[in-house]
Amino acid sequence: MTDPAGHARDGFEGFDRLWTPHRMAYIAPSLPHGDGCPFCAMEDLAPEDSLVVHRGETCFVVLNLHPYNPGHLMVLPLRHVAELEDLTPEETTELMTTTQRAVRVLRAVSGPHAFNIGLNLGGVAGGSLSQHLHQHVVPRWSGDANFITVLGGTKMLPQLLSDTRALLAEAWV
Repeated sequence: MTDPAGHARDGFEGFDRLWTPHRMAYIAPSLPHGDGCPFCAMEDLAPEDSLVVHRGETCFVVLNLHPYNPGHLMVLPLRHVAELEDLTPEETTELMTTTQRAVRVLRAVSGPHAFNIGLNLGGVAGGSLSQHLHQHVVPRWSGDANFITVLGGTKMLPQLLSDTRALLAEAWV
């Protein structure tokens, strides 16, 4: 389809595109696992390589590879399950108690002013990895959306993921 001036149009008129091919690792992971789920593949990796902060009986905690803020965690069931209503009572309980623990650890390590916590159930709801349920725990600070974020569309992350993981894993104990 073209516009009156002959420019190609694809149904997203007026939108700029930010190409992020590095995110293909999340969408089409090359990690070895039967179903191709990057979360399930973490079971076979060392915590330092997978960014896993804590493993419980039915759930685990991992740093988000593409964080909104430093310390952005995800709490997931160990079992590959997509739907909230398909969690067992044990998984449901541990998912929430582990999320509470994540908040406590983040408060102790980095003192955020607030949190965004939530689930994106299904691709249309924003879940890019919706086949494996995961709850986001995003620490927030007053002013964490500064002029670079607002004007430049760029997020400043002052700490390497490996350093964040080490601090959180140490505080989890």
